[in-house]
Amino acid sequence: MSKIKVALAGVGNTASAVVQSPYYYRGKDETSLGGYKVSDVEFVAAFDVNRNKVGKDLSEAIFAEPNITPKFADVDKTGVKVSCGPVLDGVAKHMENIIKPLRKGCSLEEAVEIVKGADVLLSLLPVGSEKATRFYAEVALKAGVAFINTIPAFIASDGSWGKKFKEANLPILGDDVKGQIGATVLHRTLVRLFKLRNVEVIETYQLNVGGNTDFQNMMDENRLVSKRESKTKAVTSVLPYDIGVRIGPSDYVPFLGNTKVAFIYVKGQSYAGFPVTLDVKLSVDDKSMFAYSAMDATRLAKVALDRGESGPINEVCAFYFKHPPVQAASDEEAAEWIKAWLAKKPDILIKM
Repeated sequence: MSKIKVALAGVGNTASAVVQSPYYYRGKDETSLGGYKVSDVEFVAAFDVNRNKVGKDLSEAIFAEPNITPKFADVDKTGVKVSCGPVLDGVAKHMENIIKPLRKGCSLEEAVEIVKGADVLLSLLPVGSEKATRFYAEVALKAGVAFINTIPAFIASDGSWGKKFKEANLPILGDDVKGQIGATVLHRTLVRLFKLRNVEVIETYQLNVGGNTDFQNMMDENRLVSKRESKTKAVTSVLPYDIGVRIGPSDYVPFLGNTKVAFIYVKGQSYAGFPVTLDVKLSVDDKSMFAYSAMDATRLAKVALDRGESGPINEVCAFYFKHPPVQAASDEEAAEWIKAWLAKKPDILIKM
């Protein structure tokens, strides 16, 4: 199969894990997905606003401050210089002294020229970057590339954007990526278990803490409106009734670094009205969890391109994203949708 040429919007900690991934798997016995391996991904363009990263080769920029993702692969010089994108709402006010953004970013037309020739534009912007996400979605449309939105800015799940990508004959995936074994995936599974065993869920919460710039960025509650909505709907969609619920990031703990810790609580009422209470703590490397889903989504976006499919690829979105256009009842169901999509089984595919 051919290489998958990827442009990146955002060169933060997530991008560091993503860029290292093809080099880590190079020469290893890989499992392909849709005919593509992780090592088939190559990076052809990148955007950021951090003065420590703009102008540097991508191989150097992924390790520039304030990134803290550890090095797990030797990354060759890519020949890709990080371009300066527009700041828009991509940097929270309380993060300006940390990010030190350059204010003279490229125009839409300049960004389009940089991205042309790529297959996929993978957006890895900080949570709360609503305007910036729409900017790069427009870049993808004008450059003629697939778009993947990994944050809870509602693009793929917005019918008007889906229509734009459908008319442009380009696939779009999103919104708000699920980690490999992330808090949302685990939380959905636990709530679904209560439902399966006929235990009525009364209330639940999920509190997340971490020590990277993502969590530092999310200390601004104003940037979390769509994040809380995305994570909450991903969990509550498993149930046919309303419950008491609170889900979302809760604090920044610097010494945790890229470790994300999630505390999940579920209270239910079981047989004869007796209570059931569940408390779970999940600790994971935040960025490896993210990179798994991002690399799968990238490969499946290329499969959609190869097939000439366009608009939201609902089967893929349902498995890899918290706020897809169509929410599956379970992750097992969403996995079956992807298998059917790859095998082109019309009787299982989502009808829209």
